[in-house]
Amino acid sequence: MAFLDDFPNDENGDVLRRMRDSGDNLSIARDIDFTVVFVSRDDVQKFGDHFHELGYRISAEKSGTVEDFPWDVVVVKNMVPTHGAITAFEAELQSVATPLGGRNDGWGCFEQ
Repeated sequence: MAFLDDFPNDENGDVLRRMRDSGDNLSIARDIDFTVVFVSRDDVQKFGDHFHELGYRISAEKSGTVEDFPWDVVVVKNMVPTHGAITAFEAELQSVATPLGGRNDGWGCFEQ
């Protein structure tokens, strides 16, 4: 039986709880796609260059999915999907995105 208090009661905890409850083995590392959205192509380039230099796979496209933030950047990190690790990496992404006018827009991965 799943207990509601085994993950923090926040957005990442909710996602991880749903993943676990659907049968995902959260102890297995996998590629996790973190999306950060931006207003301008120049900011996308600066952000992408930063994380590319750190060895991450990066992709960018003008999707317009988020109103007022037409550019999506996906940073791929291979990791075990723990609440602490995901939250810490989102904070790292946001610390680089904020001065460029960007913001986190979620993460996702395939079930293991």
